Amino acid sequence: MTSETETGGATGTQDKDYDLIWYVEACLSNALRLEGYIQDAERAKDTEVADLFRKAQADSRKGAELGKGLLRARLNGG
Repeated sequence: MTSETETGGATGTQDKDYDLIWYVEACLSNALRLEGYIQDAERAKDTEVADLFRKAQADSRKGAELGKGLLRARLNGG
């Protein structure tokens, strides 16, 4: 459910800031989850799937780093 009028009044945090924080957390959570999937694929000796999950994990880490950079700049007033 989305609202076109909520801009932080209910939460005390502007939507765009909250969204950015959520994005970083989701990327980090995904990277962690993928680690378990990689281990499962490795145990099954399925290198093709393990490689796919490693690439996805790298993308999630990259997204988290980009998001953290934006957060850092914005929290420092930049």
